[in-house]
Amino acid sequence: MADPNDFLDDPEAAEAEAYASEMEEIDEGELALEEVMAERDEYRDRFMRALADAENARKRSDKDRRDSENYGGSKLARDMLSVHDNMKRALEAATEEQRTISGPLLEGIELTMRELISVFKKHGITPITPEVGDRFDPKLHQAMFEAPVPDTRAGDIIQVAAEGFMLHDRLLRPAQVGVSSTPS
Repeated sequence: MADPNDFLDDPEAAEAEAYASEMEEIDEGELALEEVMAERDEYRDRFMRALADAENARKRSDKDRRDSENYGGSKLARDMLSVHDNMKRALEAATEEQRTISGPLLEGIELTMRELISVFKKHGITPITPEVGDRFDPKLHQAMFEAPVPDTRAGDIIQVAAEGFMLHDRLLRPAQVGVSSTPS
């Protein structure tokens, strides 16, 4: 056992030993503090990533909701286009004689056609109606045939077979047109 008087004989050694002991406690405390801070930083990073993921999921779901509202009925709308085309052909095919004989019937078809167009507008369906002489636009038109026509430039529309339709900002059906090729 150490002599208690030795302690009094070397006060510098005693202070150095006490200082070393305190430094060990401080080092251990700092090490524990650094571990806690690292863990905190890791949790903060994970929290921020989870928050960003939640925000991205919210934005995706908002976009999906808007898309389903705007474009969810596109199959039905596309199927209704043939009804529009057939009614338009029926009205265009009626002669003056048929109009006098079947006036109320044709008037009913015209009213139904107006109502169909009104429903189209209500749901964001707009017609693409190119005119003869317009330039062919592959984003809006579908070339059904190509023919050399005098006094036209290559790429001019020479005939409109069927009008096209847009659903909001998306193409529902391209307009079907005949296009001029370079005259020979």
